[in-house]
Amino acid sequence: MEKKSKYWRRLDNAAKLFTAASTKRDTRVFRFYCELKEEVRPEVLQQAVERAVGTYPLFLSVMRKGMFWNYLERSELRPVVRAEYKEPCSRLYFKDKNALLFEVTYYKNRINFEAFHVLTDGTGAIAFLRELVSDYLYLAYQEEGLAPITLVPDDVTVQDHEVDSFTKYYSPELGKRKQAKPQAHVLKRVRRENGQLQVGEREVSVKNIVERSRELGVSVSVFITTALLLAIHEEMTKVQERYPVVLMVPVNLRNFFSSESMLNFFNWILPKHKFGRGDDSFEAVLTEVRQYFKEELTQEKMARRMSELISLEVHPVLRFAPADLKNLCIHAGAKFSERESTAVFSNMGPIVLPDSYASYIERFGCFTSTPKLELCVISFRDKMSFGFTSRFDTDNIQRNFYRILEEQKVASGVIEPDFPEPEVPSNLEMTVYKSYTLACLALVLFMAIVGVNLHGQAVAGAADKTAATAKVMTVARALLFAAGGVASMWVASSIGFFKRHNLFKNAVWQLVVISVASVIWDFVTGWHGWSVDYVIPGVSAAVLLTLIVLARVQRRMPREYMFYFMFTACYGMVLPFILVMTGILHMTWVCMICSASCLLFLVWLISFKGREFREEMQKKFHV
Repeated sequence: MEKKSKYWRRLDNAAKLFTAASTKRDTRVFRFYCELKEEVRPEVLQQAVERAVGTYPLFLSVMRKGMFWNYLERSELRPVVRAEYKEPCSRLYFKDKNALLFEVTYYKNRINFEAFHVLTDGTGAIAFLRELVSDYLYLAYQEEGLAPITLVPDDVTVQDHEVDSFTKYYSPELGKRKQAKPQAHVLKRVRRENGQLQVGEREVSVKNIVERSRELGVSVSVFITTALLLAIHEEMTKVQERYPVVLMVPVNLRNFFSSESMLNFFNWILPKHKFGRGDDSFEAVLTEVRQYFKEELTQEKMARRMSELISLEVHPVLRFAPADLKNLCIHAGAKFSERESTAVFSNMGPIVLPDSYASYIERFGCFTSTPKLELCVISFRDKMSFGFTSRFDTDNIQRNFYRILEEQKVASGVIEPDFPEPEVPSNLEMTVYKSYTLACLALVLFMAIVGVNLHGQAVAGAADKTAATAKVMTVARALLFAAGGVASMWVASSIGFFKRHNLFKNAVWQLVVISVASVIWDFVTGWHGWSVDYVIPGVSAAVLLTLIVLARVQRRMPREYMFYFMFTACYGMVLPFILVMTGILHMTWVCMICSASCLLFLVWLISFKGREFREEMQKKFHV
């Protein structure tokens, strides 16, 4: 199998949505885990992870920001296994942070694999976890005679894994027909304290649920969908019945289109039932859901839904809109589309491993972060695991769901939640920053109030021409300037806080802020020209030198600093040149030296780093 991955790649259609829609509470992170029969050995798990990423090198990617779209770039970072230390499905992607988009942790007998949905979908996650678990078991038990196995066909290459199947099967003609979606019943419940994710798991016998589904003449997915629709309805009022209960059910498009891609390649259907308008029995809802699945799960309809989504991505106006503006619009659209479904149900299907490996495994499970209610189902041998997640302070719907299964002769057993206490509260950093902001604001207000009052008293007593009046005026001005200084300090430190994950970007932002702040201070103090004569060229040169030192000390690859070098050099060349040409400078030689130096640096950059320069421009400005 070819194991060389692309240097960089565009985000697939779903990844672009997840990038824009992810938030602190809706992290778009999912967890797949394997519970073994013996306690996990960390050193062996680390070796297994290294083998697994060798098989799937596309997972060694970090997110980069482009002018029009973000993109994934191959990274030299390597995953480090550690004991589970935070809330399940916590954030993995932090803007500007140079970090992988997945994590492997362990707790007692459990191996956890968590990934940001931008990186892969459920099918890709299962493939990686199977590889990881099989590698771990082989390394741990090879001395007992466990033979190695190959899970990836020899003729499948990394390039096959990196294919954007959305683009491959996109048809512009199908994308033109769009159907309006009715509003669904939206769950409104009391949120848990601090918005913590509630995870509840149970398991049933695969044999029992399959037999019951066959008795009813439906698939397991149809059976579970029906039970969940009815469970949600039991918590609705008569007034709420004016809207249908709608489930979002993801569909693996690899079942309809040939693809070995490990990237996102799924769509969804929206089975529903409007209660209070007729027969709401289990049998009636089951019949309606079965018919809906039969009509919607066709290649033609899947192709149309897929093309409708991609048609928005390739729209000329949206393609050339700046990434930040585009992400705001996509995020708003994602929030608005939440009204189209009540909850989410994902059936991940069975995980299959050879019997020699399966004997070491207790079960598999999965669940995901969600802003509403989501049910994930996965099976292994005769154990089907149900993972409910929500941020609501109630589990009535879950209770109703399992009772309905019992009524349908499908018994379930509780899986007791077992998670370690988080090492650091997830909101600690932001709490400290908010406290710091409040203290700065209080200090600025105090100084401003005292300064204004003293200034007023000094003006009132100015006719006396006393020394005391002059002193009061001096103190008042000093307090007002001090308030401005505190405000400036807060702005600079806030940028340092929010851009702390990327020192290069931090330095560039500080360059812009210091330039603007110095001009404002110069103007407020009577305009002496020091801001344009010395500060702007001086800070431009200092920041460029800082970036060069950072790149050397941190031993960064050219692709990691090229854009910041280019921006700072252009800034230091163009802005001082404009100031010289306008004639507003008292001292022109400082700006001229800065502009000439930055020009020489740009020429050196293009001459000696030309290939990296062109690649960076291609990535940053791809549409």
